[in-house]
Amino acid sequence: MNFQKIPPVDVSKQILELAFRRARIKGKQKNLQGNWLQIIRKKESLKLDIVKESIYQRLEKTRNSFPSTNDLSSFYLKLMQLTLDYPMYKKSLGAVQWSMRKIHTLHKGYVSKINKTKERESIKDLTTQFYGRISSVLKQVDPNFIYLEKARKIMRSYPDIKDMFTICIYGFPNVGKTTFLNKLTGTKGKVAEYAFTTKTINAGYITIDGIKIQVLDVPGTLSRPDTMNDIEAQADLVLTELADVIVYVFDISEYCGYSEKEQEQLFKKTNLEKNVIVYLSKKDLLDEEKIGVFKHKHFTEEDIKEKIGKLAQKYEELKKEEEERKEITEEDT
Repeated sequence: MNFQKIPPVDVSKQILELAFRRARIKGKQKNLQGNWLQIIRKKESLKLDIVKESIYQRLEKTRNSFPSTNDLSSFYLKLMQLTLDYPMYKKSLGAVQWSMRKIHTLHKGYVSKINKTKERESIKDLTTQFYGRISSVLKQVDPNFIYLEKARKIMRSYPDIKDMFTICIYGFPNVGKTTFLNKLTGTKGKVAEYAFTTKTINAGYITIDGIKIQVLDVPGTLSRPDTMNDIEAQADLVLTELADVIVYVFDISEYCGYSEKEQEQLFKKTNLEKNVIVYLSKKDLLDEEKIGVFKHKHFTEEDIKEKIGKLAQKYEELKKEEEERKEITEEDT
């Protein structure tokens, strides 16, 4: 899902101002027929219709712009729980839905009252009352509008994860993960010389032998599973939920600020049930002797591409077999 397409969330003041302005403009454009009572009833009812429709459309757009938690994968649900006040998110969407129902009910009730009232001033008073009631409803939801706008800004940083063969680039902060991603995919992630350079999950793509592969560069991770902050937890989430292959990046120059021993400790905690490939970064800062005594077998970018290509091919074959099994099962059913 592309979370960047979620539009800004307006608060009650903006929603009401637009609705009332539309009612004033469009109300003057209608050439209404009938006696004075019929005309004023039609005019005031029209204002209510326009106001209700304008507000309802804005609220509906807000509600529908945010994803329903029922439609999201476990990865996105867990990512939201890590980065948002998840109960407040659900409560806020519920409040928008409540306000839509409330405004629909108020509109129906006040239009009915206007069509039954025979005094000019009483009819206008009913319009004023309706405006006041819907304003009160929307102002009650303002804290929820404000929170949804905050959530939108956070969710805009979420990657657009595809259901495909996925590589996770993993390792300590500032070891060169984003540089490796750039080399592998041709993308241009920003690189800086300090820890937690990557603040969100960066997605890139490569195509090997006709197979499109997703490559995820995750926030720097420290070897502290019991005290992970939100950024570190996002990295761990990608590793457990999405990665088909893990490329573990070592920086044995230790220019990253972490010792080789610390990097080794984190490597041992990597999920070894998955395919793990070691990449040695910053070789230009190392001499041949240092590289020679490094105990793990490591690979160049080209070697890694070749290995990934073979694994991706196997993934696609298994996926095709699974789809064929499902088709046979459905036919039998």
